[in-house]
Amino acid sequence: MTTTPDDPVDSGDRRLHPWSWLFVLIGSLRQFLVPLVVLVVFGGRREDGVQLAAAAVAVAVLALLAVWRYFTYRYRIEGDSLFIRSGLLERSLRQVPFSRIHNVELRQTLLHRLFGVAEVTLESAGGTRPEAQMRVLRVAEALALERLIRHRARASDDGAAAAADDDVQTLLTLPTMEIVRLGLISNRGMIVVGAALALASQVLPDNGFRQGFDYVRREAFGYVASFNGGGTSTVLAGIALVLLALVLLRVFSVLLALVRYHGFRLQAQGRRLTVERGLLARVRSSVSRRRIQAWTLREGVLHRIFRRRSLAIDTAGAQVQGSEGQSREPPELAPIATPAACDALLQDLLDVPDWPPRDWQPLHPRAWLRLWLGDIVFAVLLAAGLAWYFGAWGFLGLLWLPWGGWLALRHARFAGWHVDTRLVAVREGWWSRHWRFAEIDKLQALQLRQSPLDRRFGMASVWLDTAGAGAASPPLRMRHLPEAQARALYTGLGREVSRRRLRW
Repeated sequence: MTTTPDDPVDSGDRRLHPWSWLFVLIGSLRQFLVPLVVLVVFGGRREDGVQLAAAAVAVAVLALLAVWRYFTYRYRIEGDSLFIRSGLLERSLRQVPFSRIHNVELRQTLLHRLFGVAEVTLESAGGTRPEAQMRVLRVAEALALERLIRHRARASDDGAAAAADDDVQTLLTLPTMEIVRLGLISNRGMIVVGAALALASQVLPDNGFRQGFDYVRREAFGYVASFNGGGTSTVLAGIALVLLALVLLRVFSVLLALVRYHGFRLQAQGRRLTVERGLLARVRSSVSRRRIQAWTLREGVLHRIFRRRSLAIDTAGAQVQGSEGQSREPPELAPIATPAACDALLQDLLDVPDWPPRDWQPLHPRAWLRLWLGDIVFAVLLAAGLAWYFGAWGFLGLLWLPWGGWLALRHARFAGWHVDTRLVAVREGWWSRHWRFAEIDKLQALQLRQSPLDRRFGMASVWLDTAGAGAASPPLRMRHLPEAQARALYTGLGREVSRRRLRW
């Protein structure tokens, strides 16, 4: 997506690309791909061919609807809004003000690139679906629309700052070796394999899936059993087999990372951030800094080994789903970067002189014991289950108690919170850490929570809500504080939130 477009001017109704119906048809077929394949593969053996005829009729109907959608879909740019006229039988005219658009995403698959087109998705804070999804526009038109939205939305957001410098500043790029590290750190290979197994168990016949699983199991155990050098050789062979599977999964994760994040580039233009990535399918997402609701820094065990972190954001449109119902991920500002690079990004984007904060406030002195209670219950249940199955050896499950206690102690020492005139920040974890923070102007609601155990320990927690927090984002909460401190914090933050204007 390197074409440099001219800004479009206000004009009459416009159509999508002439091949738009083809991409709409492909999107529709993707939703019915599994039942169509099952119908053709397992129903095509009948002599009368009823299943094949039904599949052909279904595809023909979908194609007709796609062509009809192309002829009934119009859009126009008028003033500071985008007007979209659509509908097959029931016609609708939708007005989308540029100032309400939070995210702009341009997506190009291999087929898109072959036809020189791109899919444009516009997201706002409301609803669970995009405000507009244009499949498809010419690349030049898509980039021109993105640029127009950026300029006119900025004029609405920043007023006199609309005339600011338009120079593009590259904040972060990922070379190939960084993407390889990202693949080694992530678990995408395991997730994809698990999803493939789940899909196979649903699509394949029960006996076919079971036979395939039994075949792999027999081959694996047969390989281990072939070592007749005694129990030690058998154990070593089994360990080697497990290690080989883990290595293959990591290699798969690296390949997935290279496909997803090849050519990753984070750029700033005025007050808007743009992320572009992808090897086969190119994705270009654009969001205004003002629309960012919360930030998350993550540092898992493998992150710490490689001395890396990741930085993600929540936007008000984070819950928006695509046309096929899939969840749309918010832009990742830094899928992987050094801690120093992440801190520099945050200082620049948040415009704060000092990050991370120096004055982290601790938790309640007995917070580690409160955290340990969950491990105590888990260890007791684990030992009871193992003892029922293995006998007295099962009580070795109680060894989880000192490990859980040590983790709880380290977690409580690392955890903390910080509040100043602009930011609310928390940090949690130890084995796997995260920092979660948001501007006070972005807070929408506060809760003071106390469980019966919290009351027994003299503790309380303050939970904060922002717009757009997804299921994958950790909650913004200050847990296990002294009760008096939690109540004072709740009152003070509530007073600040009530007197400030919500900015989203």
